[in-house]
Amino acid sequence: MIRLSKAGKMPCRSWSLQAIETCPGARKSKGELVDACAGCYARTGFYKMDNVKAPRIHNKEDWKRKEWVSEMVEEIDSNDRYFRWFDSGDIYHTKLADKIYAVCSATPHCQHWIPTRSYKFKKFKSVLAALDSLPNVVVRYSSDSILGEYTSGLHGSTIMPDGHKDSSITKCEAYERGGKCGSCRLCWNKDIDVIGYVQHGRKMRSVMLNKVKGE
Repeated sequence: MIRLSKAGKMPCRSWSLQAIETCPGARKSKGELVDACAGCYARTGFYKMDNVKAPRIHNKEDWKRKEWVSEMVEEIDSNDRYFRWFDSGDIYHTKLADKIYAVCSATPHCQHWIPTRSYKFKKFKSVLAALDSLPNVVVRYSSDSILGEYTSGLHGSTIMPDGHKDSSITKCEAYERGGKCGSCRLCWNKDIDVIGYVQHGRKMRSVMLNKVKGE
């Protein structure tokens, strides 16, 4: 059974998984979380509630069904003009990536946004490139930084402190309008190279404080 979710901030529905456990790109070579994932919003607040976790746990097994692609295509009907993959979790398996490609290519009426750190692994390279080549899909490779740092030509998003100045970054203004996207659809816009999300939440503030202290 298809189980979608809708974060309060977002203007559309999403298909998601549990954070960290399905995020292979969340850790450094020695196993510690990268800064962006150490402060992940999807490990706090409502995301810790059983009813919020349930569809994400369900989805980790559900995508493996033979009928999943056709049911997802049916679910993303003509009313869905925008769709976000992974408001938590990530593409952790190449077969899942292949199925997401099949869904996106079969729903050309809908604009898909896919943030990911799985680009770090060679096995995902070709399917992520194929996804991003679809006219209705934007794949944004997420920087691990929380300081507004990113690699030009690679990353499509980064996290940054409030007040960070960089003319090459398009700032997400959701947190200037009550934490909601409103009518903004920049994350789905292929013409926007890098989106910058302003640090927010207690967990991220703690990570930032520790970073400033040099811990």
